Amino acid sequence: MWADLAPVGRHPDSGGYRRYAWTGADTDCRAWFRAQAEARGLDCETDRNGNQWAWLGDRTAGDAVVTGSHLDSVPDGGAFDGPLGVVSSFAALDELRRRGARFTRPLAVANFGDEEGARFGLACVGSRLAAGQLTREAAFALRDADGVSLPQAMEAAGHDPEAIGPDPERLAGIGAFVELHVEQGRALDLTGDAVGVASAIWPHGRWRFDFRGEANHAGTTRLADRRDPMLTYAETVLAARREAELAGAVATFGKVAVEPNGVNAIPSLVRGWLDSRAPDQAALDTVLAAVERAARERAERDGTDVAVVRESFTPVVEFEHALRDEIGRILGGSVPVLGTGAGHDAGILSASVPTAMLFVRNPTGVSHSPAEYAAEDDCVAGVRALADVLEGLACG
Repeated sequence: MWADLAPVGRHPDSGGYRRYAWTGADTDCRAWFRAQAEARGLDCETDRNGNQWAWLGDRTAGDAVVTGSHLDSVPDGGAFDGPLGVVSSFAALDELRRRGARFTRPLAVANFGDEEGARFGLACVGSRLAAGQLTREAAFALRDADGVSLPQAMEAAGHDPEAIGPDPERLAGIGAFVELHVEQGRALDLTGDAVGVASAIWPHGRWRFDFRGEANHAGTTRLADRRDPMLTYAETVLAARREAELAGAVATFGKVAVEPNGVNAIPSLVRGWLDSRAPDQAALDTVLAAVERAARERAERDGTDVAVVRESFTPVVEFEHALRDEIGRILGGSVPVLGTGAGHDAGILSASVPTAMLFVRNPTGVSHSPAEYAAEDDCVAGVRALADVLEGLACG
């Protein structure tokens, strides 16, 4: 499975993955998922929001146990973030069949669409739509960098955008959702464990900062006469790092757009996107307020203007303690429990469905990069742990 999926959407120059929502690479990933489902005799369907489901048993019976993750990627992302969870889900089902497990609850493997938000700027679109956390109107307003709307992209890929919206009946039929994911950090490497259980997802969000100044000639405009938004942006980037460190949080300006974007032109607009995450809401609020204050103070010096728009936000997610404790019991009680600063479909679904997560050790902690990695032995340990959990939940 891993070898078959590995070439899909891989860029020949960077070695990273560009599996963006509703593109050719996404279509190929979806075809791979369907082929894996059909090879196992599972009933594969695509829901109204573009999420894929591969069912074992009666999907209408209720109290289903669902596992899975996503197959899309960030720009030049790694091979493990998302796909490891999907591949491991199919492999865990194979392991349970090898054991002769008898299922007493329906089981499904899911592939949620557009989890990374790389194309339209909003993470977890598929699961947000299903959970009613993204309205139809807001979804229809999403545009990619080329101005293509989400409905246009869906339609071009053969999916009916008119059908999108909340799916409460489907979610009501799920008794538990367990997502396996490569760890995006080094906590397990530091403890020496191959597998861990998630406790919570930090509150996190994305904010767009628009810095407006005056375009002018780079060679003839005196420094004293400039209204350069790049200076304001640069100070804001440094402030984000400084304030995050003080608050025990993280803050990153990882995307920037410049107009007119000429080497010999002072910009008229610099648009930067801030991603910030913290252990609790108070710390996150402190960071954002301090960064915005620093931006406005610098803007006053530079003669520029600043506007801040919150594009997405997810509050702290505490995974259901009863399910987390049950998984710990199934795995022997000695599995480390750790929090994470990364968002996931499991976090979105937690408001509607009992959810939990398993993490597989990442020896370097590198993620969202072609260097992302997990050792084969650890991946196998993850599959066995997931199989144990699914057996305990769906075969009891």
